[in-house]
Amino acid sequence: MLGAIEPLTDAPVDSRVVRIALSVALGLFIGLEREWAQKAAGIRTFALVSVLGTIFTEVDTERCFGAPGVCPPYLSMVGAVFVIAVTSVLMVSGMNDEDEGLHLTTAVSLVVAYGVGVLVGVGAVLPATVVTVTSSILLVFKRELHGFAWDLSREELRSTFEFAILAFVVYPLLPAGTVSLGSGTYAVDIEPRVVWLMVVFVAGIGIVNYVVVKTYGGRGIAVTGFFGGLASSTAVVGTMLDHVSQRSEAASYAVAGVLLANAAMALRNLLIVVVFTVSSGVLLTATVPLVVIVVGCIAVAVVTADWSTSVEMELESPFSMRNALGFGAMFLVVVVAGGLAQVQFGSAGLYATAFISGLVSSAGATTSAIVLYRTGAISETAATVAVLLATASSIGVKVALTATSSNRAFAYRVAGYSAALLVAGAVATAVLAL
Repeated sequence: MLGAIEPLTDAPVDSRVVRIALSVALGLFIGLEREWAQKAAGIRTFALVSVLGTIFTEVDTERCFGAPGVCPPYLSMVGAVFVIAVTSVLMVSGMNDEDEGLHLTTAVSLVVAYGVGVLVGVGAVLPATVVTVTSSILLVFKRELHGFAWDLSREELRSTFEFAILAFVVYPLLPAGTVSLGSGTYAVDIEPRVVWLMVVFVAGIGIVNYVVVKTYGGRGIAVTGFFGGLASSTAVVGTMLDHVSQRSEAASYAVAGVLLANAAMALRNLLIVVVFTVSSGVLLTATVPLVVIVVGCIAVAVVTADWSTSVEMELESPFSMRNALGFGAMFLVVVVAGGLAQVQFGSAGLYATAFISGLVSSAGATTSAIVLYRTGAISETAATVAVLLATASSIGVKVALTATSSNRAFAYRVAGYSAALLVAGAVATAVLAL
């Protein structure tokens, strides 16, 4: 309710002025791509529409502030109707003249710009920024999105819709809060909705990176190694092994590819930790070492290879309901196993489970540790160690795979850099513990 929003009277600068300025900036950002594409509406139009939403919302807020009961935001609603009506008229009038009329995407983007202005007006700056950035990404990557959609097979398209429907249908059906599995000393507390969100989150990362690799994979080792690593780090290592076996001079960029795959894996674990602990305070003791590993891997890759080197890689399509449900089932098993190991054998049992699970999926082991941490089953220290062990285990698997290469220089360099980065992460953990 708008009447519940208090003006920021203690701000050093009038909050209304700040919000209007921010609204202009976000409107300009959305309109930038439309201006570049030489559409009928450009940066000025988008900025003005966004400011209109903020001004109308500010007026409604001032009018409703302190008013008893419900105070409908009449002016904001009138503004929304006005923007929709104007864009509709311009679209219809311009149907016969493609150069003068508004296209559907531009018209909808104007409505989104107005909505961004309304969000800024009510003080929801972060959602407004997220909407702006997301909308701009959708506009900028028009060709890539169209190309990807057109290249989907019927099976992939069907699986995508099945997964989307299942994701949205399953979530509200799951019980809210904490649920106990088992009884007595064999009980493990989990949050079913959080567990499902983690499954969808990890699957979403795989889908996005599959799209990136399919679209840009042949444009450089950076894309293949990093985004391929987010989708399947094992596939990256296999590709690098093939290249090294065929050409010994490929060792430099192959090392970079493996390290970038490690960076991607650590970044995925980092995102899981941050996203699912931010509500109760980010788990810094796990976050900082992961950041060290990510940055270290990328830094070494930068100085060891030419990032423009083209490397093709085949990835298994993530558009599979079976894969998503398989990961969910594996994840639930790891959660229960980790919880039981913690209860029966203490921290040592949890750590052993995390390390062994990390050999198969560091994402599954990381999410399991975070689930147990959220429910209070394990401490911050235990969760941190479990996450780092899962990460180290995944890096160790890549070292073991590269050790099978006949190119010993390639294998030694991967092992040496990996060991150094793990030591750096351990040092960061020790520093934070002091």
